[in-house]
Amino acid sequence: MKKQAISIAVGVIVAGGALYGAYHLGVTQGNKATQSSTAVTAETGPKGGDTDPKTGKRILYWHDPMVPGQRFDKPGKSPFMDMQLVPVYADGEGGSTGVTVDSRIAQNLGIRTAEVKLGRLGAVLEVPGNVAVDERSVQVIQARTNAFVQHVAVRATLDTVTRGQALVTLYSPDWVAAQEEYLAVSRMATSGQADLRSAAKARMLQVGMTPGQVSAVESSGKLQPNLGIVSPVDGIVTEVGVRDGMTVAPAMTLFRLADLSQVWVVAEVPEGQSRSIAPGLPVKVSPSGASEALIGKVDTVLPDVNPATRTIKVRIVLPNKGRRLLPGMFTTVRFDAAQEKEALLVPSEAVIRTGQRNIVMVDAGKDGFLAADIKTGREASGMVEVLDGLKPGQKVVTSGQFLIDSEASLRGTANRVAEPQGASTPAAPAAEHEGVGRIEAMSAGSLTISHGPIESIDWGAMTMDFAVPPTGLPKGFKQGDRVRFRFHMNSDGEPVLSSVQPATAGAPGGKP
Repeated sequence: MKKQAISIAVGVIVAGGALYGAYHLGVTQGNKATQSSTAVTAETGPKGGDTDPKTGKRILYWHDPMVPGQRFDKPGKSPFMDMQLVPVYADGEGGSTGVTVDSRIAQNLGIRTAEVKLGRLGAVLEVPGNVAVDERSVQVIQARTNAFVQHVAVRATLDTVTRGQALVTLYSPDWVAAQEEYLAVSRMATSGQADLRSAAKARMLQVGMTPGQVSAVESSGKLQPNLGIVSPVDGIVTEVGVRDGMTVAPAMTLFRLADLSQVWVVAEVPEGQSRSIAPGLPVKVSPSGASEALIGKVDTVLPDVNPATRTIKVRIVLPNKGRRLLPGMFTTVRFDAAQEKEALLVPSEAVIRTGQRNIVMVDAGKDGFLAADIKTGREASGMVEVLDGLKPGQKVVTSGQFLIDSEASLRGTANRVAEPQGASTPAAPAAEHEGVGRIEAMSAGSLTISHGPIESIDWGAMTMDFAVPPTGLPKGFKQGDRVRFRFHMNSDGEPVLSSVQPATAGAPGGKP
């Protein structure tokens, strides 16, 4: 039995050794294949710092346009995308201050341009709106005296009512007393009967009876103990405040009615495009699902801006024949205007809106793509009015401009283009920061340092690359040395070393 167990154990060990050997061999061969593939992918050609024989420009580095922050010192295939790396040339050489993209790469990235042209905007604006009750038509029915509710004829909100329809029937002791007084005076045969009747009639009106109710008592000559309150308009009930058997007091709201023969349409207009809208301007309102637009006029532009949507409410009064428009219904509001003078127009998708600036990428031909600040005006039908910053005939990028703008920001091109030509503003000295850390790697142009927290720039402990000082890296340093260093951030947001010195053991701020 023991021999059998020993044989099984030996078999397991041998099998495990065979599997490990196969795994180790596979990993080794895979690494060799990867290295071979990398060697095959890497193209022979100019490296970073060399001159491109095709363009005659000096190559700074190579990168993948889809991952512009990662730089390579030689050509080859991108490790991120299935495409070749693209060279980035030195600015200022060959008269170029823009971002240059090879025509083949531009086609692969789908970069398209459109010409800046003079034209006229059609409709000034087309915005959403919603139907609301005309608040000027709202009627409030209140109790005028103490009374008891005998019967409520309308019991639910949004019920439709017509003019003269009974809403509620009340019994009021004050009304009964005033009627009895009037009827008693009417039966008297005295010389001053007319004056007493007039006083008794005024008494009925004073306790809250309507002229119609008073006329019913006069014509019938009988006591009317239960009197109804009727609707003064054709509309809907928006509030019901009474039920059968209730006791009501003076000034208590019984019903609230809204007349739908005329409604409001409230349109949400962007604040930047509201200056051309004024009361009296004709508009076309298209309700959801309707085949024909309704004609109305702007009633007022409300003096209030929605802080979330940055829109201004525009109130439109619209007749509502057949009550087709209901409160809450969505509509499309179109503001039309007479033909205005020609304006400089670009497609809406060409404008990069940062919240503080409006930018377009201009195709400058041999100079590459340049970032230009523009001032925009009205917008309609997919076109934007340009008030300043462009000229007719220029070409702007309409697709792929975000990739170009990203690269321009990394290289500082956008900032240089935004500065007026010929302006010479002295640059403020960059803030210096100090840290202590350990050298992890060294190259001709950079130093990789693992350092502790640096409070002056609000950095935590990390390992990162620093560009060497302009005077070059001091001699005598090697990987693993602990150093005290000072650095500043350049215009591209990269840390550049100002000085590097050996650090004493146990210096604060460094990593152990």
